Amino acid sequence: MSAVILKGHAGIGPAASGIALVADDNFSARYDLDRIKGVFSRPAHKLCGENYVGKMLVLNIAKGGVATAWMLHEMASRKMAPAALLLNYANPIIAQGAAFAAFPLIDRFESDITQAIQTGDHVHVDPASGQVTIEKAAG
Repeated sequence: MSAVILKGHAGIGPAASGIALVADDNFSARYDLDRIKGVFSRPAHKLCGENYVGKMLVLNIAKGGVATAWMLHEMASRKMAPAALLLNYANPIIAQGAAFAAFPLIDRFESDITQAIQTGDHVHVDPASGQVTIEKAAG
């Protein structure tokens, strides 16, 4: 199996690896998640009901306000956070939250990240270099 390498903007946080959870949908840590149960809870979200804990979240655009910053930190402190967040575009608030939580985040890829990665793919992110390595899921 060969790996696919994608390049994004230099990101935030440590390197991380895990299984991807992907949707062509936007992301708010405040409004889309049940942070106690570890699932997407907003009924209109394409990942509603899916567990995000320890997953490599791959979504379109960050949305929401200042509460996102402390929510990412709070989830990370309780070990109820995703493993990393890959976005087509991250706003300054989510970047601040990722920095506060020492949480891996990369955005601004060469192509639509929600199309390049599929749920179930194994993904390794290196935020310092902005590089994402994808091993496609079997099948």
